[in-house]
Amino acid sequence: MKMQNSANDEFSTERLEKIEKFSRIRFPEAYKKFLQSSNGGAPEENVLKVNDGEYVVEMFLNIVNHPDESQYGDYDIAVVLTQIEDRLTDNLDLLGNELIPIAALFAGDFVCLDYRNSDIPCISIWDHENSDEFEPCTQEIADSFESFIDMLTK
Repeated sequence: MKMQNSANDEFSTERLEKIEKFSRIRFPEAYKKFLQSSNGGAPEENVLKVNDGEYVVEMFLNIVNHPDESQYGDYDIAVVLTQIEDRLTDNLDLLGNELIPIAALFAGDFVCLDYRNSDIPCISIWDHENSDEFEPCTQEIADSFESFIDMLTK
């Protein structure tokens, strides 16, 4: 997949591992390889068709060493998690994260790795307008990261 505005030169394996540890998840290998090769960015093929609707993928999120110093810091996964994390779970007692945003959609929604039902995540769209604190509104769109990527290239 061709990307524009990639933060590839700032990729941090150490921060990726810290996010996994903090969130108590393991990123899928295909997603890790994607991050290592592009580390986010704007996909050239960015239209996502789901059921009868279309979404525009503005930017895949990244993992950089120093988000506060990076031009791509606003799109760092940990930064986005911090901004919306209480709207990404309905479990007040949860340690870690079940929904991990990986791509920003036009108008404020996010594509997420969804770990709520399995250690192997499906892909869901998190709806920011209909989500509230401890009441996430999501729609499952793919059973794997690879399937999601295939949806963008068709």
